[in-house]
Amino acid sequence: MKFVKTDAAPAAIGPYSQAAIVGKLIYTSGQIPINPANGQIEAQTIQEQTEQVCKNVKGLLEAAGSGMDRIVKTTCFIADMADFAAFNEIYAKYFVSCPARSCVAVKTLPKNVLVEVEAIAEID
Repeated sequence: MKFVKTDAAPAAIGPYSQAAIVGKLIYTSGQIPINPANGQIEAQTIQEQTEQVCKNVKGLLEAAGSGMDRIVKTTCFIADMADFAAFNEIYAKYFVSCPARSCVAVKTLPKNVLVEVEAIAEID
């Protein structure tokens, strides 16, 4: 097992790794809309937050030698199911290979953000 640490995604905000590589798979920790450049949550709308989350997932995967087209499964958490369509609109721009997915609404997410996404992808 190997752990990923990169400046292309936010640092962990707790006792966990940004991602772990086991065999030929990378498992990302849930990504929230923190801008890795400054450690701040700048995005306010579900669309803006989803955009930042997708960029964070992409940064982690690329740091590990993978990419968005190699994702096999995502788990998505949104704060309000009324945002589902808006979330999907942005998600579809990044997850073009249409990986398997679970998407659930949750009561509260870390730092009171609107969205969190974790991914499992292939690596070489």
